[in-house]
Order: sequence, then C-alpha cells, then structure tokens
Amino acid sequence: MKMRKIVINKQLVPMKGHYFLWNAGTGPVVPYLSTYARQLGFSSVVVGLIYTILPICGMVAKPVFGAIADRYHCQKKIFLAAQLFTAVAFIAVFYSPALPIERVVHFSCADSEAVFNTYPGSQADECTIADIQAKGSTERCRLDCEANSTIWATVCEQWNAPQYCSASNQTTRLRFTAEVASSLTELFNGTVVFRVENVSLPDSDWVRPLCPNRAISTSCSVDCDSYDLNDIIGRPGVDDGEVYGLYQFWVFLMLMILGWLGQAVVVSVGDAICFEMLGDKPNRYGYQRLYGSLGWGIFSFLAGIMIDALSDGRAQKNYISAFYMAAAFLVLDFGVSSRLQYTQKKLVTNIVRDVGRLLVDVRIVVYLIWCITVGLCTGLIWQFLFWLIEDLAKAQGCDSVSVVKTLQGVVQAIQCLGGELPFFFLSGWILKKLGHVHTMSLVLFVLGVRLILHSIIVNPWWILPVEFLNGLTFGLFFACMASYASIVAPPGTEATMQGMVGAVFEGIGVSVGSFVAGLSYQVYKGLTFRYFGFGSLAMCVLHIFVQYLLKFKGNSSENVKAIYSAPQDTLEKVQEEDQQELTLVD
Repeated sequence: MKMRKIVINKQLVPMKGHYFLWNAGTGPVVPYLSTYARQLGFSSVVVGLIYTILPICGMVAKPVFGAIADRYHCQKKIFLAAQLFTAVAFIAVFYSPALPIERVVHFSCADSEAVFNTYPGSQADECTIADIQAKGSTERCRLDCEANSTIWATVCEQWNAPQYCSASNQTTRLRFTAEVASSLTELFNGTVVFRVENVSLPDSDWVRPLCPNRAISTSCSVDCDSYDLNDIIGRPGVDDGEVYGLYQFWVFLMLMILGWLGQAVVVSVGDAICFEMLGDKPNRYGYQRLYGSLGWGIFSFLAGIMIDALSDGRAQKNYISAFYMAAAFLVLDFGVSSRLQYTQKKLVTNIVRDVGRLLVDVRIVVYLIWCITVGLCTGLIWQFLFWLIEDLAKAQGCDSVSVVKTLQGVVQAIQCLGGELPFFFLSGWILKKLGHVHTMSLVLFVLGVRLILHSIIVNPWWILPVEFLNGLTFGLFFACMASYASIVAPPGTEATMQGMVGAVFEGIGVSVGSFVAGLSYQVYKGLTFRYFGFGSLAMCVLHIFVQYLLKFKGNSSENVKAIYSAPQDTLEKVQEEDQQELTLVD
C-alpha cells in the first residue's frame, strides 16, 4: 500500500491564523458589549440607539477605506493598522466612565421591625426574588439616610446608642450598616422589601433595630455587598432624555464607534486580501473562514465562564479578563497577519466608474436586495433571539430562568461550531454544485423556516436544534455573499466591493432590521419572528421568479452571467482543485 502524506498550502496558513485569532479576539467582547453598557448605567433605549448608529458607521467606513486601499494600493497596511486600532479601542471601551447610578430606598418601620424597600417600578420578578431567598445568606448593606429628631430619638432609645441622645451629635444624615436576611426578602406590589435583622452604627456593636411606637419614614441611599441586591435596587441617576447631554454617553458612543470602524475595515479588507490570495478559486474561501467560527465559538463561550468566575462575590460583573484577552488575541493576529505573503497587483484607474457600471446591472441589483433582505432578518436574530429565549424561559418557570444564561451560551456555541464551521467548510462544494443563484434562494428559504420555527417553540431548549440552521443562514450566506462580490469586482476594486457589499448587508439590512424588529417586538413579542419568517419566504419566491425571468432575458455583463450559470464541474473536479488547499498525495 502506498503511503500518503498531507501537503499544506503554507501561503494560506497565515490567512487561516488571521481568521482564527481575529474572531478569538472579537468573540470575548462583542457579544457582551450591550450587557456591559447596561452595567455602565445605559438603559435599553439608549443601547438600542447606539446599536442603530454603529452599523451606519460601518456602512460608511467599509467602502471608504476599501476604496482608499484600492486606490493607493495599501490594503495590507490598512488591514494591519485596523487590527491594532481595534485592540486599543476595546481597552478604551473597558475604561469608559459609568453613568451615575442611583440606589435609593425607603427606610421605615413595619410591625416594630426596621425595613427598607425599593420604590415602585423595580425590575425584579418572582424568579429573581426566589433565587435570592434560596441563598439563605445574610447580606450587608450600607445606608445613608435623611434624619430628623424622631429618627434620632429611636436610634438613641431603641438602637442602644446613647451617644446620639445629645443634640450636638445629631446631624441631618444617619449612616449605618444593615444586615439583611435574603430568605426574608419579598416582592410586594412591584417593590422589593428587605427586612433588617441587625444594624451597626459607626464605632458601635451590632444591635437589633427595634422601633416600637415610632413613625420612621425616610429616604436613603444604599450600597450592598451583594451584586444581586444592588442590581435590584439600582436605577440610573438620570432619565434617558438627560443621558444625551452627559459626557459619559458621548465618550462611550465615540469609543464604540471607533471599535466598530476598526472591525469593519479589518473584515472587509481582510476578505478582499483573502480572495486575492485564492485567485481563481474563490470556492475555497469557506476553508479559510471556518477558522473564524472556531475562534469565535470557543472564546466567546470561555469569556462568559471567566467573567462569571472572576465576578464571584462582587457587586458588578468583572469584564477585565474578556477585554484584555481580546486585546491579546488581536495583537497576536497582527503578528500573524504581518506574515501574509501578499502583494496587491491589480490596478484600477477609476474605481467609481468601474464599480458604478456594476450598480446598473439588474443582476447586481437583485444580489444587493438579497443581501439587504438577509440583513433585515439577521438584525432580528442578532438583537432579539436572546430576548425571545428569556421570555420563553420566564413562561416555563423559575427553573428555566435560572439556567437561561447557560442556554444562551450553548446557543452561541451551536451557531458557530455546529452550524457555521461545517457549512463554511462545505460552502465551496455547495456553491459549485448549486451555483450562486440557487444558493441565494436556499438561504432565504431556510431563513424563513428558521424564524417561523422560533415563533412556534414553547420550550426554549428546543431552540438548540433549530440553531444548527445558522450554518445555512449565516455560514453559507456569508460565503456566497463574499465570494460573489469578489468574482464580479472589476480588477483592482476588490476591497471596495467587499466594503460596499458589507455596508449594504450590515449598514442597511441589519440596521433597519434591528430598528423595525425592536418596534415590532415591543408589540408582538415572539410573533415578530413569524412575520419576518413569512417575509423571507415571500422574498424567496420572488427571487426565484425574478431569476427565472432574467434567465430568458439575458444580461449585458458576461462576467455576472457566468457566475450565475449553473456550474458544470463535478465533485471530483472540486476535490482536485482543493488539493492545493489540503490534500493527500501519493
């Protein structure tokens, strides 16, 4: 028997390394940025506005920097600079100043016992309170209250603090530490009631805070050692309308925009470089990109575990490990990407003219509309799938709510490792067998089915098998979108085309989809997925019909017509071409 050995295309190894390290660097941060913004004090309305602005900025940056890279033949320089730029932006976002958080409670007496409660409108629900009660622990909170003569009289007589009987020691503020029994915490008419077991005044021992026959009612600021209690009590110190006038908002927004711009440039220019290196074999793009799904799936999941582990016993989640791990991987990506054996050879004399000619081609217009349609549905999935999971978990009961974050982490792992990775690997073969036209129709059909399934699922755990379809609706879609843009791009405009297509998908499709989905979800909840699913199926039928008409009408662009034609290559031919990537030879 003849021995066979593995031969690797060493020229493409740094490209694979880039995709792995880039996604290993963005995966630990990007999925958690919205929750980090919440921890900084921004409401869902403000965060939603930020995530409407970011894709628009990316829409502008991708074609602009792509055109600069093409015009001045500096793709690799811009590509490398954007990687370091993103790493710096991530670290800067971590040190963004937080909004002033207000933790104010009402302290009073109830049945001769001291209690304090949140004001109406608390975000706590029965499951949250049940979790706190189940801990059975005693938590300490520091209170700073408005004080009057009645309160000081109670402190003097009932709290065993004679030093405060003298008016000279009485001030307008009463400061003490309270011990709260978590098992006695209750939810009543939208407010959370905490029963105080013991208190400790400055330089005093612990005593039971009795208050018989005394009417104590005052407002206090509070800070607890428990993250759960602080989370229940805390609320933004400013209204949403006032946030936009604060420097904290603008600093965070600007840093987020800078990070988003860096990512947009790396993705679009990086794909252009990849297709240039692949030459006339764009079907092998998926073999490179699958390493990105591997990096994202592994390290976004590990980042969540590290965040929880380092946050144990703290009042707030500790994201430092995620941000610094991301920056480290991005710096490593810079080192690996700098070893790319790549020289930009194709020249272009007039980028606007050459790309503009494509935009008047009806097949290109259909292709861009397809990108926007998929982007609309992707915006719904990216922004509101986790909302749907949480709503379904709440309907199932507290047991489901207690593991909802674990479920969300598993969903993300399945999307990347179980869905995107295998379909990026198979994308070249699928595109060869089906052609780009049929693949586009397939993506729209599966996307519609996926969204409709989400809308009829009752148990959130049944979402897991559905998420394997992400391989078709994103993995195969992205490979089809990027490879088609590379093929139809006039020589020398590759980065421009990748930027333009990415801008159309994300800046128009995802941005508008997120906005529309937000309005719809507020009214229709999970039915929003069904309506978007029906829309995707309708666009699938329309796409097939339009392509049927174009098939007979023909098109002036021979290049476009060729790529839309059904490929004649056999599976054996595809495998023969792929031997340049990774093969067994005699």
